[in-house]
Amino acid sequence: MRQLIINADDFGITEIVNIGIIQGHTTGVITSTTIMPSGNAFEHAVALASANKELGIGVHLTLVGEKPVCDPRTIQSLVDNKGCLATQYPGFLLRYCLGQIQLDDIRKELTAQVQKVVDYGIEITHLDSHQHMHIVPGIIDVTIELAKKFGIQKIRIPAEPYLFLGGYPFSTSRIIARSGLTFLAQIARRKIKRQGFAAPEHFFGMLAGGNMHEEFLLHIIDNLPDGTSEIMMHPGTDDSLLETMYNWNYHWQAELSAATSSKVRQHITNHHIQLISFRELEYD
Repeated sequence: MRQLIINADDFGITEIVNIGIIQGHTTGVITSTTIMPSGNAFEHAVALASANKELGIGVHLTLVGEKPVCDPRTIQSLVDNKGCLATQYPGFLLRYCLGQIQLDDIRKELTAQVQKVVDYGIEITHLDSHQHMHIVPGIIDVTIELAKKFGIQKIRIPAEPYLFLGGYPFSTSRIIARSGLTFLAQIARRKIKRQGFAAPEHFFGMLAGGNMHEEFLLHIIDNLPDGTSEIMMHPGTDDSLLETMYNWNYHWQAELSAATSSKVRQHITNHHIQLISFRELEYD
């Protein structure tokens, strides 16, 4: 039996992304999303979530690229002199590895983020993170603590197979980054399994992150392994505007087109794949 979670990241980052995610859910194959408590359009996302109860909602833990939920004065090792989190993950990781970022500050900020989602009345299906920072050694332990504290039973493990290429146009640097992420994710998987948490068996969308065109999504679906898989997507409705806000080289509209493609839906049906969210994910 093959089950598939199609998760849209960055719910709450902007209204343009929020609208794309909801379109991908109501007229397409998106079954799950993860909300950014520190996003500028968080409350807009909450309102949309309330109107779309079938959409699974996890928390997109955020340590880079946004403003913190906590008062910056209480998490000084995490923020710059303007009170903002690190703009890019390499800078964050460098400071973290040098011992310049305190785990207590990470714990405080991530706890505040999950608590904010709870306070808005959202039933949390799972945890993942912006730039996958939750599987970094040490931070995965904080993530497990949070999951226990808030009764969250499922955690994303972004371990895309080392040899999976999917027909994507890729660079050597992206392959190296993906391999490093998969290595850390496999270590994290062993940790969460020992603690009794669940995660999909397979993950896709790292190499094609921000570039999940229809042909690439179809390739994954046509070659989906047995068991439960997660595909990560980043839909949005206006590339030109989003490109002025984020220099990620993403193709948000192409991802939305893929998520709402009738051809994609038909391939899922033809392969007898069951679409689920993290809410329906079962334990081993």
